[in-house]
This record gives sequence, structure tokens and C-alpha cells, in this order.
Amino acid sequence: MDVFEAINTTRAMRRLKADPVPDDLVWKVLDAAIRAPSGGNRQPWNFIVVRERATKEKIAGWYLDSWNKSYALIKGAAAANPETARTYASAEYLANHLADVPVLIIATVNQSGVAAVSPGGASIYPAVQNLMLAARALGLGTALTTLHRTHEAEVKALLGIPEGVETMALIPLGWPRGKFGAGPRLPVEKVTYWETWGQTGER
Repeated sequence: MDVFEAINTTRAMRRLKADPVPDDLVWKVLDAAIRAPSGGNRQPWNFIVVRERATKEKIAGWYLDSWNKSYALIKGAAAANPETARTYASAEYLANHLADVPVLIIATVNQSGVAAVSPGGASIYPAVQNLMLAARALGLGTALTTLHRTHEAEVKALLGIPEGVETMALIPLGWPRGKFGAGPRLPVEKVTYWETWGQTGER
């Protein structure tokens, strides 16, 4: 797939089928992830692939708890706004069906391998984006989620993650129920300035 087609059609796919994902495809998207750049090439990342039903159910329970304590509170307002209703509905679906997703990938950062002046996200999120683009090229759906982090201690204990390592993202991976396509975005001209803030450019 052309890289620009992958970029333009990768979107958060939160409605995923329970059908299994072959190991070779999981390895393929993970191999794409580690090709991302990192500060000083320290590569302070690790990825935990979770497939066992019992483990997924525990993580899903914490995820749903976080959802109910945050986003569920704005359900009425979100549903009333056509621009947010569809996104909210898909996020709510994921919150209630996370355990059914065939693969959960936890992206972590070893904070001891990250420079003090560089936030951990600078090292892991390019890798996560690589993973998501590779998944798109293979026809797999993903989404970048972080709701599990309100139960960080429990997740780390469950997965045996050592001290000094922080979970940065939970990526559900599976075959999408919906279709890929360009998501609604503001025109680039609306969010880009040249040289100084507020100074627009001509295309």
C-alpha cells in the first residue's frame, strides 16, 4: 500500500471482530513499530502482546471503570452533537467489548532510558504510529487508547511490569467491522502558520 494511502485512511477502528489475528501479522506490525526513531537511538520501548482471555477481561474491567468515571458522564452531550456522536458511540463500544478484541498490545517506556529533557511519549508514540500504519496496510484495525492508565499499578502488577517502566498506550488490534477511510480533519491551512504564530501561507 502506498504510504500516503495508509496515512490518509488510518483511523481509530474501535469496533473489531473477535476473529483471531495470525502470529506472523502481529510480529509484522511490531517489527514496523521498532523501526521508529527514538532519542539517541536508545529504543527504550517494550511491547506486551496480550491474548489470554482471563488477562484481557481484567484489563477490560479496569478500562471500563475508567470509562464510566470519565467519558460516560458526558454521554448526553456527546450524543446531542452530530460531530461527536459517532466517535463517542464507537469509543463506548470499545469500552464495553475490549475483552473480545483478539489482541491487545501494551506499549511501554523504560523511563531510565529516556533523557530528562525528553518526555517518554517522544520515544514511544512514533513507534505506535508505525504499528498502526503497518496494521492499516495489512487490513487490521487499531486505536491508540490510554484509559487503562488510571489503573496503572494494577495493570503493571498483572503483567509483571517492573518499576521504572511505564505503560504509555493500549492498542487493540483486530479485523475491523467497519470500513477504512479518511476521517474528518480541519484543512491544513487552518492549523498551520509560517514563521510566526498567526501568519498564514499560500498553497
